[in-house]
Amino acid sequence: MKPDSIFFNALVNAFAEAGNMDDAKKVVQKMKESGVKPSACTYNTLIKGYGIAGKPDESMKLLDLMSTEGNVKPNLKTYNMLIRAWCKLDNISEAWNVVYKMSSSGMQPDAVTFNTIATAYAQNGKTAQAEAMILEMQRNGLEPNERTCTIIMSGYCREGKVKEALRFVYRMKDLGLQPNLIALNSLVNGFVDMMDRDGVDEVLKLMEEFRIQPDVITYSTIMNAWSQAGFLEKCKEIYNNMLKSGVKPDAHAYSILAKGYVRAQEMEKAEELVTAMTKSGVHPNVVICTTVISGWCSVGRMDNAIRVFDKMGEFGISPNSKTFETLIWGYVEAKQPWKAEGILQIMEEFHVQPKKSTILLVAEAWCFAGLKEEAKTLLSTVKPEQMTNSIEEEDNTPAKSAEKIYQKPHTNAPFCSLLHIPSISSTDQKGSALTARRHRRLLRDGDLETPSLTTKFKCHSQICRSGEGFSIMCKQFQGQHGTYQLANSCTAVFLN
Repeated sequence: MKPDSIFFNALVNAFAEAGNMDDAKKVVQKMKESGVKPSACTYNTLIKGYGIAGKPDESMKLLDLMSTEGNVKPNLKTYNMLIRAWCKLDNISEAWNVVYKMSSSGMQPDAVTFNTIATAYAQNGKTAQAEAMILEMQRNGLEPNERTCTIIMSGYCREGKVKEALRFVYRMKDLGLQPNLIALNSLVNGFVDMMDRDGVDEVLKLMEEFRIQPDVITYSTIMNAWSQAGFLEKCKEIYNNMLKSGVKPDAHAYSILAKGYVRAQEMEKAEELVTAMTKSGVHPNVVICTTVISGWCSVGRMDNAIRVFDKMGEFGISPNSKTFETLIWGYVEAKQPWKAEGILQIMEEFHVQPKKSTILLVAEAWCFAGLKEEAKTLLSTVKPEQMTNSIEEEDNTPAKSAEKIYQKPHTNAPFCSLLHIPSISSTDQKGSALTARRHRRLLRDGDLETPSLTTKFKCHSQICRSGEGFSIMCKQFQGQHGTYQLANSCTAVFLN
């Protein structure tokens, strides 16, 4: 069976989509040799391919070839793809040249043409010029559509010109258009970032006027603003309004409220939210659990922090690096560096690779306790591959208003001033409940269980009074056949 134009065009498109223009051109040549004439679709596919490859100059050459060699007339799609290719390289002047060439050929631009150029303006911080495109559209007998307005609103919000975005909403009303919920949520977020309460209220009134129901993102954005500002009661009020309006809170909304409770040091209520969300059918995630853990750590209640850590296993939630770093900070503040070091071993059980900063944090915990030799011992046993600064994928997530779990000190400030509420990815990873249960009793009553091949060692510290001026801290390991004290594991600690 002889290949037809459909077969050849499909091959050209496959190579063009992959950016392999050499092979795409070879197919066109083979097409001509087979007696099949390239069509407008063939040339458009090649133009698109060069656009993907970032070579609009080559696309322009094809435009000339269409009328000479191929005797094929360019269509609207041809010109729009050329305009998109130039805009992709932020060369808006060349994009306009294509528009002029289009008009001179007797073809009029459409809404897609102007929206493509408006997008390029907005993405380059020139949203005012994007808005001017509306007049250009009207001169060409076109009216802006919802896509046009969303481009302009988003551009103003991206530039931090939220009031300009709000002004444009009123212009949309005059044009007979209305913004969508996503655009209005961007406005709410913009005014929240400015801490402009009147602006937020005005957007909410506009939502009512447009009969657009706020969603969980709207409420969560406002909740987060009040929570960060330290107004827990206002945060709770927005949360209750959300429930009254029939909008079901998601895991992110629960996490924001939990963070507010933690800031107010109402840890019991923060932990109660984990139960409440489960009853409402929302599965707890690593974010809210780590938030609650950080609250208990901040008030020195490590027993409660470990209890919440245990619950994560019951819920099938795998802890991430932020969870473990929070526990390490808790033990640093509790002046229990041996338990901080034990967290590194538990991280291995959960296949969470400690970062260099995490390991150094544990070493600093020993130094903070005055046990520099222990810190040196830890650092000497660390494998090179563990000393990585790489950030896990979970840290790439989303959260613009998020706070870091901790900040590395730039001064010699006390460790207790460095613990912050964690901000972590909202993406859950189902953990192994069996692995979690294995550690259910860990770090309680001063013990740390570490499984080995034949013996489970329990590591704990004993302080042996040796005189008025100092004590000796000894690390012992209890195995199946007795208690062993490692050589060089006792350190003198001066008390005065």
